[in-house]
Amino acid sequence: MPSNVLIVDDSATIRQMVKRTMQIAGLDVGEVYEASNGIEALAQLNDHTVACMVVDINMPTMNGIQLLTRMKENARLRDIPIVIASTEGSQKRIAQMEDFGAFGYVRKPFQPEQLRDVLKPLLGVVDDAGSESADAEHDLF
Repeated sequence: MPSNVLIVDDSATIRQMVKRTMQIAGLDVGEVYEASNGIEALAQLNDHTVACMVVDINMPTMNGIQLLTRMKENARLRDIPIVIASTEGSQKRIAQMEDFGAFGYVRKPFQPEQLRDVLKPLLGVVDDAGSESADAEHDLF
């Protein structure tokens, strides 16, 4: 069964790249919703159910940390898996996102394979023994 995904990034280009990566990778994705900041993301989450989210940290209006903080306060939203896709390299900020339940992190600019590999388990894809996951340069928490 296809899984709905929410992409939260202030760059329309990055949102399109994430969508395209999911399509090329053959991930079983249903609807893909988009938001350019945390406030728009909360509105999307109010209207739609998603299996996971890809979230940037640095955004105007409401950043990724503020978004995750708000989500943790809501019983319906607190367990949605989050993948961080950000230029943010600060270990402190990444650890902060981990504390709020982020599943994984890919640093922008990322290779499509990196994003694919971190999203696979969230979208119910089981790797075979020949997976390229071991070569991916992403961190899983």
